[in-house]
Amino acid sequence: MCKDHGTYKNGEKEAAKERNGAKQENSATLQAAEKQCKTALVFCYLRHQNTPSLRQLLVRAVLWDLQLGHLTCDLRQPSAMADPAGCCRPCATCLLCLYSCQWITAKKEKRKGLRTTKCDCSWFLFLFFVFLFTLVWLYFAIIILNDFHNFNEFIFKQRKLWLDWSLVLLIATAMLITYSAVLLVLALCLQLCSQPLKLHWLHKTLLILTALVVAAAFTGLGIKWAEEWKSAHISLQATGPFLHIGIVWGMTLLAWPLASFIYRTRNRGLKVFLLLVYCVVMIGLYLAPLAITSPCIMEENQLPPKPALVGHRGAPMLAPENTLMSLHKAVDCDVQVFETDVMVSADGVPFLMHDEELTRTTNVQAVFPERAALNSTAFNWTDLQQLDAGSWFLERRPFPTVLSLSDGDRYQATKQRIPSLEQVLEAAKQSNISIMFDLRPENHSDYQSFVNATLEVILQSGIPLQQVLWLPDGFREQVKQQVPGVQQVYGRKRLQNETEPLLRVNLPYQDMSSEEIRQYRQDNISVNLYVVNQPWLFSVLWCSGVSSVTTNACQVLKEMKHPIWLLPSSTYLMIWIVADCASFLAILWAFLLLKKCSRRRQTVESETDVLLTKINSLMQE
Repeated sequence: MCKDHGTYKNGEKEAAKERNGAKQENSATLQAAEKQCKTALVFCYLRHQNTPSLRQLLVRAVLWDLQLGHLTCDLRQPSAMADPAGCCRPCATCLLCLYSCQWITAKKEKRKGLRTTKCDCSWFLFLFFVFLFTLVWLYFAIIILNDFHNFNEFIFKQRKLWLDWSLVLLIATAMLITYSAVLLVLALCLQLCSQPLKLHWLHKTLLILTALVVAAAFTGLGIKWAEEWKSAHISLQATGPFLHIGIVWGMTLLAWPLASFIYRTRNRGLKVFLLLVYCVVMIGLYLAPLAITSPCIMEENQLPPKPALVGHRGAPMLAPENTLMSLHKAVDCDVQVFETDVMVSADGVPFLMHDEELTRTTNVQAVFPERAALNSTAFNWTDLQQLDAGSWFLERRPFPTVLSLSDGDRYQATKQRIPSLEQVLEAAKQSNISIMFDLRPENHSDYQSFVNATLEVILQSGIPLQQVLWLPDGFREQVKQQVPGVQQVYGRKRLQNETEPLLRVNLPYQDMSSEEIRQYRQDNISVNLYVVNQPWLFSVLWCSGVSSVTTNACQVLKEMKHPIWLLPSSTYLMIWIVADCASFLAILWAFLLLKKCSRRRQTVESETDVLLTKINSLMQE
């Protein structure tokens, strides 16, 4: 019994010793953990100003006996514990949230492990090119506004639906360019703040859709409206010098995020490639004015006279087209020629109408619903006189200017009827305005009878024949014989073997270059170009020396006393040199400044690495 009792006592003493040893070991472990905690605390305080608060680190230290390995990992990879320098934490969090569609914060340590991969860089480049692609489309959309009324008429002819599609075009384009621009700005800000470029899959999908929509728009433009490519080329004569300056400074601003990326990345090959591409682009932009030409780069005393205005179907922005009201509004705009289209009714009365059907500019669907789809020439004059040719103008509002009409003009528009050629010639004679018309449709089986009826009305009207400008090519020789005083206008350029010299030509503005206009002017050939509505286009043609332009916006072009811009070549040369030099200095300043900041950051990191080495050595002791 005693022996067993002694054995029990000895076992109890040994157990107590083991418990005391375990306590000592735990105490040593806690001391080591405390030492590591204090060391890490000092290290984080020295290296990172954006580190979570010291109180949070002390709270973590309470759990250090359960997470000893966590601190060692943080010490070995300290950059994962803190926000990168250069951007405050709330700003970085918001940028990441918008760009990555994730609420990534340093506090939750969700940013740990996030790095900009090659795939992320590829998506950034795709974003950049989509932005440029959409920006180019925005430029095209603004340019084609000059001719967009023709597109509205085309859609109405196909779908019998009238809508100002230019508003749809501009709104859609503005949405696409805004979206891609915002994403690009976010990406550049994230790069400047040293944040990862993790584009969310939703943004990727929308960017792909944006690129496809813009590509489809360009494809449709090339197939259905190919002449607008010529319009874009002409527009560069008006915008080229200013686009050059804008692009140069846009690329200059891009130097900041580019320099930031170059000084942060360790991939030497990527650095050389980006710098080489950027330098080549900038050198090309600096020398671009050597290829920029514009007729408006000339001395003030070389500016040709202002082109005369030809009212396209009168003044269609102020009154219903091809009506007497439209003619009178055109006269008020100092228009010298009233341009219109003539058809002949079933009973032989020439009247004014552009479309082959009456549905767009009259209420034929309400008066003659069963005959609404018939050709205009299938109606006799009595039927045509029953149609309202003005109310559609107020209902469909083909131009925004309709909203600004006075009450008197609105009332007068509702009273308009389809005018006969005889009525128009009488009004033109009283207003001392010339009339230029096309006889339609030229493929009609009775076209010769149309010509005879029209010539008969002209001769009976008593209007001076020099005020009549004849456009139709059909039976032109017959017209010359019967009414030799009528001025012949040709819808083509002159030929090399021309037997009879041309005195007047009427062509789309896309078909004549500035050099050809100057040559025709030197040869005393009057050149009329159509349809010119925008002031920038009118300015380019004015500087080129065109004789007259056909326009829908006579009230706008009437007020222009001078081209939008006119620069002597010496002044443009000075602007070119100053803009390029300022851009070069700004780029140089950006790279030098960011290089200085990069060296400071490298110095701090070097000192921190030395301190980290000493701390690790101390911990190993």
